[in-house]
Amino acid sequence: MSLLCAARFETPCRINVEHSPESLHAHLELPDEIEIGPGDRVQVHGAPVVVPFGTSMVIDRTATVEVAGPLRRAWTRAAAYFDLAELYEVSFTAGRLA
Repeated sequence: MSLLCAARFETPCRINVEHSPESLHAHLELPDEIEIGPGDRVQVHGAPVVVPFGTSMVIDRTATVEVAGPLRRAWTRAAAYFDLAELYEVSFTAGRLA
């Protein structure tokens, strides 16, 4: 276990996207047994999602979850306390993590 990254693994995920007059959102759902904590990173694999106006989509993809190590988790909590950073990081990419 490293101080920055404790574990890295791939998992299926589901993306719910809506682009309508009522809402513009994208929600990422991971399997129930996976808990995301401060400093964790999630990278979703696949092409960018384009949703025409007035529609919604549900897309199944694969994601790589990188669990924060103790140093990154502590830094993220401290930074969030002082409103310096987001608690979680999610990115979408067509490539894969190295």
